[in-house]
Amino acid sequence: MKITVIGIGLIGGSMALKLREKHFADYVFGVDFNEKHLEDAKKIGIIDEISSLENAVKNSELIIIAIPVDATREVLPIVLNWVNDHQTVMDVGSTKSGIVEAVKNHPQRKRFVPFHPMWGTENSGPKSATALSFEGKAAVICNPNDSAENALKLAKEVAKNLDLHLLYMSAEDHDIHTAYISHISHITSYALANTVLEKEREEDTIFQLASTGFSSTVRLAKSHPEMWVPIFKQNKENVLDVLNEHISQLRKFKSALEKENFDLLEELIRNANRIRGILK
Repeated sequence: MKITVIGIGLIGGSMALKLREKHFADYVFGVDFNEKHLEDAKKIGIIDEISSLENAVKNSELIIIAIPVDATREVLPIVLNWVNDHQTVMDVGSTKSGIVEAVKNHPQRKRFVPFHPMWGTENSGPKSATALSFEGKAAVICNPNDSAENALKLAKEVAKNLDLHLLYMSAEDHDIHTAYISHISHITSYALANTVLEKEREEDTIFQLASTGFSSTVRLAKSHPEMWVPIFKQNKENVLDVLNEHISQLRKFKSALEKENFDLLEELIRNANRIRGILK
């Protein structure tokens, strides 16, 4: 099978590596505006050929779009203009409603499967790609009834070869859920990093004392704005809803400390501990 990966970064590169390892992909076209990424990907063996978008799409059975979500909204309709009824297009974006809306009236909409593998790191670029990325993780297919049967079948085969387990939901539900389990985590991490960076102006020993707890909490703050600003923009209403609740929770902790209400503080912590039974 010949496949095209548009965006040879962490996610696109990791998918290509894994699909090659499983002998699912026989030949991989790489498309990216970053020439260094393309050169690195070819040198590493992620892709076989550096190609133009049109050439790659027209010569592939599967096209994976792994670029920021705002760029996906622009590129996806162009890709669908070139595909036939034997080709499948998937994206990997962290938001879905805006992307689905962008092609809802496209004549080849059924060739598109909105797809989101729930994995990622703070790193970027093809040198960060790894075939070990997805094992045991979840992936979401949105609005499956809007995709052609053979396109959906191929997307399921992709998920299986990536060792992902599949969930199905609407694009709207997906965006609500990812706001809670992904997008708010990044905002919190960015905010905490900024807080400490501001304080570090006064106390230069802070980072010398930083432990693994701090490092794991602010790890996501290393994620690039080129990816995350478009996500926050496209999922603005859901993110704001979650952010308001998060601020409310922070105020409870602040109030408990200000009023020396340590019983309330213990109650807040014990309530948070319930997450142990959910995340193991």
